[in-house]
This record gives sequence, C-alpha cells and structure tokens, in this order.
Amino acid sequence: MKSLKTILIILGFLFIGKTYAQQPNVLYILTDDHRYDAVRSFNKMLTGNEMSELGYVESPQVDKLTQMGTTFINTYCQAQGCAPSRASMHYGRYPFRSGIYEFEYHNNIAEHTQPTLPEQMAKLGYQTFHVGKLGVRIKTLKDGKSKPYPIYQTDIDFRTLARQGLSEWGSDWIREVNGQKLKTPMQNVSFFITPDGKREYLSSEMESMGLQKKGTAEATMKKYDLLRFKKGKQKAYYENGMIVGGVSPREAGKTRDGYYTSVFQDYITNGDKPFSVGELTYDGINTSKPVFCHIGYDFPHTPVLPPADYRKRFKKHTYKVPELTNDEYETMAKQMKVQVDKNFTDKFSDKDKQIMIQDYFAFCAYGDKLIGDAVNTFIEYSEAQKQEWMIIYVHGDHGWKLNEHGAISKFTPWRIDSHNPIVVVSSDKKKYPAGKVVREFAEFVDVAPTALSAAGAKLNNAEYNYLDGLDLAKVANGSAPVRDYVIGESHAVTGPRAFIRTKDYVFSMKTRPSKKRGENIEWAVNANYSDLDPALYDMRKDPNETNNVAFNAEYKAIAKAMKEKLINIVLGDNRVEINWEKWGTGTEVYKSNFAPGAHDYKLKL
Repeated sequence: MKSLKTILIILGFLFIGKTYAQQPNVLYILTDDHRYDAVRSFNKMLTGNEMSELGYVESPQVDKLTQMGTTFINTYCQAQGCAPSRASMHYGRYPFRSGIYEFEYHNNIAEHTQPTLPEQMAKLGYQTFHVGKLGVRIKTLKDGKSKPYPIYQTDIDFRTLARQGLSEWGSDWIREVNGQKLKTPMQNVSFFITPDGKREYLSSEMESMGLQKKGTAEATMKKYDLLRFKKGKQKAYYENGMIVGGVSPREAGKTRDGYYTSVFQDYITNGDKPFSVGELTYDGINTSKPVFCHIGYDFPHTPVLPPADYRKRFKKHTYKVPELTNDEYETMAKQMKVQVDKNFTDKFSDKDKQIMIQDYFAFCAYGDKLIGDAVNTFIEYSEAQKQEWMIIYVHGDHGWKLNEHGAISKFTPWRIDSHNPIVVVSSDKKKYPAGKVVREFAEFVDVAPTALSAAGAKLNNAEYNYLDGLDLAKVANGSAPVRDYVIGESHAVTGPRAFIRTKDYVFSMKTRPSKKRGENIEWAVNANYSDLDPALYDMRKDPNETNNVAFNAEYKAIAKAMKEKLINIVLGDNRVEINWEKWGTGTEVYKSNFAPGAHDYKLKL
C-alpha cells in the first residue's frame, strides 16, 4: 500500500506538471500596416538579401526572434484592412465565415457567433490583458441597443492613453478646449501632445471659432515637418489626409507605442499589486495564474512619426522608389484601380517620396526596439516564475504600399498588402525549434488555434469546430494538412473582392455587384468572366505582380481552375453574411452552402 501511495503521489505530480506545461504564458504581438520587407531576416529567407528591394532596413529584435523560434515565412492575411484582418485572428475564422468583411461594428448575439480568442483563453483558466490597438469592433446587445463588450479582462486602449497624455498624437471627440465647453462636440479632431501634456490641434475649424490663433495648425504642421496625403486633386496640407511622414514631438519611449510597451512592462512587473497609468489604476498580473497578453502596436500605421534620433539616422539612406508603368495600369483590375486612384502618389515630388520611405522604415526600426523590450520583460517574468512561455509575433495586420502599383495604403490582394510572416518562439523547443523556417503556407486564422492548443484546448472537440485555422505547431512538424493555397476576402475601399493564392499564381475577383449583405450572394457563380473583374499574376515570371494575365489565352485553364475553386470556397462552403446595421445592432444571418467541403487545401494546376 505504501509503495502504491508513493506511485500515486508521483503520478499526481507528473499530471500536475503536464497540465502546467500545457498552459504557458502567452504573449501575442501584432503590428499595423507592416511590410514584410522591413525585417532583414525575412528578406534573407525570401530573397537571400537582408535589405529590402527599396533599400536599407534594420530589425535586430525581430531578427533575434527568428533565431530563437520558428518563422512561418509564407503567411498571408485574410483581409487587407485593419478591422477584418484583426477579426480573423481573434475569431480564428475567415471573413466569409464570420461575416466581418470590412470596418463594420458587429455583435456577439447573432446565431453564428462564437467566443473570441481571449474569451476562450479565460475559459481555460487564463487571465487576459490587452494594451494598444485592438480593432475588433465587437458589441453586445441589450434591449436591442448596442453596448460596449470588452473581450479582455484588462484592456488599456489607445484613446485611454491619449486622454491621459501618454501619447504623442491623438484623434478624439473634442468637447472642451482650454476650459471652454463647446455647444456642439467636434468629431475626430487630430492633435499632437507635447512632452508637457499640451495639445496642439490640427484644425482650421477651431481657428475660425476663435478657439486657437489663426495659423496655429499650419505652424504645427511645419514644426513637425508633416508630409500629408490628401485624396483627390487637392494638394496635401495640414487639415486632412494621412500623415505619411514627419517627426514625433516626443523622444523614443514616450510615444503611444512606447507607452504600450511600458504599460505592458508595468503590468507584468507589478505582480499581485496595482499600478498606475496616468491618473488611472489597474491591477497587476496575478502570479498564480497563466497569462494571455496582447500588445497591439500602432506602428508603422499613419501618422508615421518616428522619434527624431531614428529619423535623423534614416535620412542618410537613399531609397529606390517603385514606379507605375502605363502597361501595368492599363491591365489592372478595375476594383484594384479604385484603390490606386484614391491613393495615387503622383502628387508627391521625388523628394517627398524619399521622405515617405525613409520615415516609414525609421518608424519600423523604432518599433522593433519596443518589441524587443516587451519580449525581454515577458521572458524574464515567465522564467522567474518558473512558467513555460510562448510568443506569437504577427508581422502586421496587413502590409503597406510605398509607391508600389503607383499608390500608398493597403486593401488589395497584391503581395505587398497581404504577405505577413508569423514567428512563434517558445520555451518548448521541440514544438517550435530555434531558427527553423517553415515554407508551407500559413494564414492569420491560425493564430487562435495555435494559442488555444498551447493552452491545453482539445481542438478536436465540438466546441472548437468553428475554427478555420490550423495549429502552427502541427504546421511546423508536418502533421497538419499541407495547403496548396491561401484565401481571403475584403470589401473595404475596393468593393467586394476575394483572392486565392498558390506558390506560383494569385487570382482575385469581384464577388458581387454591391456590399448589401444577403443580396446576390451567389452572383459570381453565373456572372460573365469579364464582369468578375479578374486579376491573375504569374509570380514565376512576374514576382512584383505588375502584369495582369487574366485575359491571356495562355492562362485560360489556370484562371478557370482558380476561379472555380475560389467561388466554391468563399461563396459556397458555409458562407455567412449578416446585416449588422449601424453600431452592430443587426442579427439577421444569410447563408450560402452550395459547395460544402470545397475548402480542402487542395488545388492542382
């Protein structure tokens, strides 16, 4: 009996140890509008050269992550817009399965909805924490009205920090200026926040109302050397348009991204006690529980404002500026022209285009340093607590054009907008070997199942059947299905458009005449080929995707096979659309399922 009791105790400890090891602390890092070629190690894996085709980049901290863990170098996002892309990661579902195609508010009441990733992690015993940009525009409904729905137990967002003065820049509703209350609040006014907490507004309306001196906004633009992009034929100026270049009013570490890192560090290092964020107080980490942390960095999203020391260094480098040819523009799909036409860079001088690229890569380099600081704190905490740990680094919610195809911004299926590698680093080197490069396809829908599996979730159980992605640990060891293709769909800016990409080709097409949910869902099935506004690129001959061969007779069979596969998957394999209505109050679900099982990862061309 004594020996049996001893054996049971030992087995008990082994069981506890096994459970413990299955619940590592997880840090999920996501950047914004981040091109894959901003990282030297990615470029080396893809081209053999460390530098971007455009020129100089630096990324020592992400490079270090690739050395410590496993890089899924051929990862693609599901939608080339912030909100739908982030939804795909937080739900683990394709846009055509979640019904989130662009920037719509949505709710958790519709019949097809499922818990978000942090909610599932909480069910598995995790405490959950988020700081920075989230972009998951989820609401709940009460008495038919839209209500906020926090999905992280502790959530410290961008606006919270900006209102506490812990940012260099903000955009908010303005209800009071210099102690003077406004009769009518002003919506989404941009402003800078100086090191002493003073706001400098970029608003001619305020000047006309006598709320600030005339010329103040223009002077602020000059002070920070802002390069702004204004859509249409008007020139860029201080009032409107994306800030695609400039200098931060604050030093490194004291910007919004800098505070995302330091607030995260304060949370991690203040175990079992409160910590301050400006005038606000939050509870620090509970050292008795595993933690799921998400840092949503804003860099290098506009406004592109690298700190002065980073900007100065990158001014020394001259970059190759991509050029749009007449041949490319003439063969371009109409929907993709919509994005290009709205974001043409032809209004910028050659000097301004240099500034745009220099400041973008300087901003990336600054963010790289912040990632390293956060990672070091996380690993130090986990190891001090003798806890297993895992880092999921997602390089951008999508990419960003820097004059490629004649434009800036994102929203298109071109590679520069959609290719976003993932790096997973773990204390379990058997699952994620150091320095390993996986060249099989991966997708953003893989983030949720990867984190859940590491946390101990049994993904084969019915409660997880809604997940569309694969566990990256299985992708890494070769036990997951091998994808012949990746897919996605986005409706923002271009209008409804889906894509399917193999190692050699990418095909995209218009999926419907309008965005109205539930209407003409299966339109593309019988539409004329030309009405689909197709785009097909042969990456073997055309790696930069500039020659649309969708109508070339030589590629007729390829285009037909890819079109049919794409239609069957995104329109016919358990598609949902929801009339979310304003503020996400709608719950009516429309379905299409004429080709169930079409998404089988196989496409032989």
